Amino acid sequence: MPPQNEPDSLATNLASPVVQWALAALGVVLVAMVVREARKIPARLAVLMATAFVDMVGLFFVVPILPFYVKRLVGPGVDIAGTRFEAGAVTSVVVAAFTAAQIVSAPFWGRFSDRFGRRPALLIALAASAIAYVVFGFAESLGVLMLSRIVQGAGGGTVGVIQAYVADSVEPKDRTRALGWLSAATNLGVALGPAIGTFLVKLGDVDLMPGETKLTLGHSAPGLGAAALCVLNMVFAARWLPESKAHVVRKDGPAPAKARSAALRVVTHAGEPTSRVILAYSVAIGAFQGVNVVLAYFLERRFSIDEHSIGYVFMYIGAISVVARVLFLGRLVDRLGEAWLARLGIVMLATGLFVMTLAQSLPILAIAIALMPLGTSFTFPCLSALLTKVAGEHERGLYLGLQQGYGSAARLLMPLVYGRTFDTLGPAVPFEIAAALVLSTLLLTPGLGAFAKTARQKAAPG
Repeated sequence: MPPQNEPDSLATNLASPVVQWALAALGVVLVAMVVREARKIPARLAVLMATAFVDMVGLFFVVPILPFYVKRLVGPGVDIAGTRFEAGAVTSVVVAAFTAAQIVSAPFWGRFSDRFGRRPALLIALAASAIAYVVFGFAESLGVLMLSRIVQGAGGGTVGVIQAYVADSVEPKDRTRALGWLSAATNLGVALGPAIGTFLVKLGDVDLMPGETKLTLGHSAPGLGAAALCVLNMVFAARWLPESKAHVVRKDGPAPAKARSAALRVVTHAGEPTSRVILAYSVAIGAFQGVNVVLAYFLERRFSIDEHSIGYVFMYIGAISVVARVLFLGRLVDRLGEAWLARLGIVMLATGLFVMTLAQSLPILAIAIALMPLGTSFTFPCLSALLTKVAGEHERGLYLGLQQGYGSAARLLMPLVYGRTFDTLGPAVPFEIAAALVLSTLLLTPGLGAFAKTARQKAAPG
């Protein structure tokens, strides 16, 4: 028998009981780490973190396996208007549908939360997610699958609302650390969700009624599991999540800016600190997250990783993100400041994306994947914290929503580019483009350090 090549060996090792038990132990360690840190976190933020964590667990039941569901529905590809679209391009369209819904909904949710409160916005979004997961679970056509992603995206435009909740509840000098805690909770969900989702994929093949009658959940198992978890999360949030302390539903005083005029100002006044933060965040997050649409296919082609093992790769990514946010983010912000740490994160993220193109062995793959969550852990919480210091308290949700809206626009465009270039130019090209775009955001960061210092001085008592 010929020896196994490394890609086949990697896929086999990921599916082995030893690796699975090791990853389970890693999950326990990560949970213990976050629980230990939770003692330092204000109670209302701990509840928000728990809500965000459970929501992310459910989301990542389905995100890693979405490309394989698309491939199952379209096979080798589909013909549209005489043009052949392979699985990579079709997946990019499905992901783009999710992102397009986020673009439309994010500013709306931000302004809604400024006027009516953060809590109602989050509860409505959780309800939309539960519906989307049920539709996903029973999707047997590409159109229905896309519908589920549109509904999910419409309810998923509340990231800015969650960030505004944090900004309402803590002092400006503590916002980066608080946003780091929040992102640690969500990345713990990223770490654990795919592993549980992989279990649900296997559970779908189990006969739930042994005997003459066969009953299996099949491909609906991850979607139904995510929907059930989302409903439980709604009940938890309705019972335990209070309105943010600093947020007051305003019937008088300055009215929040209109979403359209505020969105245009980002472009027409691109030199302002607020605009530069939003644009840097948007370009970097769009360039990076856009590669998720082809990551599964890249790993399948080079390392024979499929839907039964992809969850463990995402767990590795999530684990590094949790460690970086819990153990390093706060300390590095205190030492370097938000602006310099964001620059460091940008360089690390760009490097990880480029090294990914060189990955032909497990060690290089592990290094490339590790650099990416380290980079995102330092870049995005710092940029979001800077934005909270620019926007007025009465329109903080709006501007954080705009940040997510612009980021969603980038995430809408880049999957389309990456899916097509992956199919036509090769698997490494999307990662090369992403590395260049992320690195280019350094051009938007000069002067932000002075701005952050001024913001701290204004926030300091006395």
